[in-house]
Amino acid sequence: MHKVSAKRQVTIPKELCEKAGILPGDLVEIFEHEGKVTVIKQQAGASAGVLKHLKGDPAVSDEESLADSLTTSAKDKKKRNAA
Repeated sequence: MHKVSAKRQVTIPKELCEKAGILPGDLVEIFEHEGKVTVIKQQAGASAGVLKHLKGDPAVSDEESLADSLTTSAKDKKKRNAA
């Protein structure tokens, strides 16, 4: 059993780090689901090409795209708060 420090830190046992390929200085993602915490090593390039299939519309400027995004986000937030 491992103890959580006052700073909410936990030491991952060396054997588990070796199995997961986690080295000092590596970045990890930490998730909680149904009361269980999962630690996953971040893989370099894991998301490379994820958005490759999307094509931008050259008729829409960056400023227009940003304005539309902010407007949509504000509308979504109002809907969530009303629910």
